Amino acid sequence: MTPVPVDAHDDLLTDRRVLVVEDDPTVREVACSYLVSAGFLVDEAADGVSALRAAARARPDLVVLDRMLPGLDGVEVCRRLRADHGTAVVMLTALGSTEDRITGLEAGADDYLAKPFSPRELVLRVRSVLRRSVGELTPESAFDLGPFRLDPARRVITKRGSELALSVREHDLLAFFLKHPDQAFSRDQLLRSVWRWDFGDLSTVTVHVRRLREKIEDDPTRPTWLTTVWGVGYRFGVT
Repeated sequence: MTPVPVDAHDDLLTDRRVLVVEDDPTVREVACSYLVSAGFLVDEAADGVSALRAAARARPDLVVLDRMLPGLDGVEVCRRLRADHGTAVVMLTALGSTEDRITGLEAGADDYLAKPFSPRELVLRVRSVLRRSVGELTPESAFDLGPFRLDPARRVITKRGSELALSVREHDLLAFFLKHPDQAFSRDQLLRSVWRWDFGDLSTVTVHVRRLREKIEDDPTRPTWLTTVWGVGYRFGVT
């Protein structure tokens, strides 16, 4: 299959390595072809065990991961990738329920795409996650807010001097809140501002807020930094 070009190659992402994990050979071939055409270095695997071996060997910048895999399923693979390498993950799912998508996000996926999907959209989603994980060409200066310090050049956020272990989307979400303290944002606004989606599943935001609270709050069940504004959304405040 000859891929339809998405657009010109992104110099910032040139030679970034992507691992495609998909047990359907046709879907895997199409995804790999489009990603290669977009300028990525692409490796592939057909099952969960092979995916973990390939990730340990090739150290990909991002993994495109099917949720339903033989042997070791995509959710468990995602958990291990996040724990072992901190690798960015875009999860593919043929399961339509919100709960199934939430399971993938809670395992650490940065984004998801429902099957059947457009391979052009897959390339755009991969680029979106990678652009954020590799940083901008002219990053902003580091700054402090309460016990938190955001260093955009290094893509590092610390709390009381200790670096927070954040996924790409968790980092983006917390960085957005740190840049806009004491402002209330709806889930729609966060989806547009952080994910750059014009529309999407609002539970994506809910899951990431919950995961973020687990990493920044002393008691996630009684948050003091990232609070809920009932009827509106969320606010990040430093007192």
